[in-house]
Formats: sequence, C-alpha cells, structure tokens
Amino acid sequence: MTFYRFSEWTTWFLASFFYAYQYVLRVIPRVLMPDIMQKFQIDAAIFGQFSGFYYLGYVLMHIPLGILLDRVGPKIILPLCIVLTSLGLLPLIYTDFWLYPGLGRILIGMGSSGAILGVFKVIRMNFKEDHFTRMLGISVAIGLLGGIYGGWPIHKLREYLGWEQVLFLLIGIGGVLAVLFFILIPGLKPEARRSERTLFSDVKSVFKNKKLLLICLLGGLMVGPLEGFADVWGSAFLVNYYGFTKETASALPDCIFFGMLIGSPLLSYVADKTKAYYALIILCAFGMAFDFIFLLMGGGTVFTLSLVFWSVGVLCSYQILVIYKATTYVKSNLVGLSTAIANMIIMPFGYVYHTAIGEVMNLFGGGRTLGDIGDYGKDAFAAAIGLIPLGLCVGGFGFILVVLSERKKSYRSV
Repeated sequence: MTFYRFSEWTTWFLASFFYAYQYVLRVIPRVLMPDIMQKFQIDAAIFGQFSGFYYLGYVLMHIPLGILLDRVGPKIILPLCIVLTSLGLLPLIYTDFWLYPGLGRILIGMGSSGAILGVFKVIRMNFKEDHFTRMLGISVAIGLLGGIYGGWPIHKLREYLGWEQVLFLLIGIGGVLAVLFFILIPGLKPEARRSERTLFSDVKSVFKNKKLLLICLLGGLMVGPLEGFADVWGSAFLVNYYGFTKETASALPDCIFFGMLIGSPLLSYVADKTKAYYALIILCAFGMAFDFIFLLMGGGTVFTLSLVFWSVGVLCSYQILVIYKATTYVKSNLVGLSTAIANMIIMPFGYVYHTAIGEVMNLFGGGRTLGDIGDYGKDAFAAAIGLIPLGLCVGGFGFILVVLSERKKSYRSV
C-alpha cells in the first residue's frame, strides 16, 4: 500500500512538473527575443507570429488530446506530448529560416496542450474527488513557478551558457521527463466510455451555446496582460521604454506570475463566498486596464512597477471565473467538455495579441528587419502595448452588457 501511494504522488508530481516545464517553453521567447530576431533576421511582426504559433498548436490538439487521454491513457499520451514540446525547440538551433522554428513553436503548443489535461486526468485517477480542487491548485502553483523560471533564471543561464546551450539543456530535461513518465505512470484502468456519436453530439451542443461562446470571447479579449505582455513582450518593453537593464526587465514580469499564485485561490474564494462572478470579472478588466495605463505613463520605478505587476497577476486570475461562469450555461454532464472548449476558445487570443503587437510595432517603427528590438523606439512600444488596455476595456464593457441583458431578462420573467 505504501509503494502504491508513493507511485500516485510521484505520478502527480511528474504531471505537475510537465505543466511547469511547458510553461518555461511558453515564455522563453521573452528572454531569447534578441537572439532569435538576430539569427533569423526577422522583424517584430514576424516575431509576434512566431511566438503566437504556440497558441495555434495548443488549440489544435486540445479536444483530441482530451479524448486520447480518456481512451488510451496518460502512460502513452503524456510522454508523447513531452517529446513534442522538446522537439519543438530543435528548429531554433539547427535551421536558419524562421518558418521552421514557427512550425516547432506549433509542436510545442500541441504538446503543451496535454499538460493541463494530463494534470486533470492524473488527479482524477489517483485522488479522491473531494481532493481535486486542492491538488489542482497546487499543480497550477507549480506550473506558475515554471513561468517564473522562464524569466530571470533562464536569462542568467543564457548569459552563462549561451542561448543554444540552454535550449539543449531544456531538450534533455524533456527527454528525461518523458522516460520517467513512461516508466512510473500506471496504465489506464478499464472504465465506461462514451460512444463516438454521443461525443460528437456533446461537442456540437457546447459549440451551439451562444452564451458560452460570448463569455469566452469576452474573456479572450482580457488575456493581453498574461499572454501578450508577461509571456513575451514585457521584458523588451521595459528595456526600451523604461531603460531598465535586461536583468531587471527579465525579472519584473515574473511578478505577474507571483501575483497569480495569490490571485488564483483568492479570487476563487471571494467568488465562491459572494457569488458575484461577473462583478469580479469586470473589476479585474478595468483594474488591469488602469495598471497598464499607469505603466504607459512612463513614470514608474522598479518598486512601483513590481507592485503594479503583482496587482496585474492577482487580477489575471479572472480566467478561472470566466471558465466557471461559462460552464454554468451547459448541462451538468457537459461541464468537463465545456471547460476544455472554453479554455480552447480563450487561448487563441494569445496569438491575436502577439501578432497584433508585432504588427503595430512595425507600423510605428518603420517596418524594420532588425536583430535589435530596441531600434523600434518608445512610440512603437507605447502604441503596441496600448492594445492591451484597449482589449481589457472592450472586454469589461462587454461583460457589463451581459449583466444588463441578464437583468433585463429576469425582470421580464417576473
């Protein structure tokens, strides 16, 4: 029995570590931006597309991987996902044309899609249902530490080893993790499975739910602070807009991930107690918009900006509330599927923000093909990052209209 419990905890930790590992690969372009732009001679617009390809791969495999994890099991699927994420780094090392690293970035996204789904599956396999939320919260916290590690620590490793050696190291870690997974994780137990016809019908039912789609689209407009700024563009902005050192600029956006460590349980607790889900989401939208307006005013110090980014991180946890609220509009037997689809709808906005920021950088920076992102100038950075508070305000006002619409319907029913 003792060995069995050890195996369960080991499996859960490996799944959580994979979630952290893919987070490092997700945010690593933030640190390697100058190296990538210089090697492949690309401008900001192409770099934005390259970074955003992660989300295309993520969305492409979200539902198929969910089905495969149920039918084949994590013992086979998760090691394959880890291998995909690791192999996605190779084009950065061995090719000279940017399209191949773009395809590698898609592979990273495809493999990463299995990380959070794998965590869901492993927790349900190994722990009681009433422990699910607690274990998921710990797993998410471990994953956010991966996002933090992808910033300042990777920057220091890059200075010490060189950026290509850092990529080799990450590939090696992925290979070891895949082998450990295959050896230690148990096979899938026989269980009842839905027919293909029922599965297709359920997917169709969720996609036909207009309220769910609307909420997810509005939530997607609010991902800019995390998926647009913290993931990739934050460090370059701080170096060129504020004049911070690369080391400081690599560390400051990590405060957003630290804030999320607090915000995820805090917002969930407040929402559960107050039931004011929409009010909290709207507060998050305009709170983050205010933070970014302050950021763009250009008067912040390292200390004040660290507080601003902590605030952004706490408010970024709105996604948990959006996904939960979206699932309340479907039948109880579709909650699991609708959660995956809601996440799948929200995540592509990361690609939208990455691409849009890059295009605006080119528009205001003269469309240069550069190895040094700094040559674009402050105006280009201000205009590009200004898209983030704009999206937040549109999303916030959209949720206000949703609330007003629901109140209007409730008055009519009375």
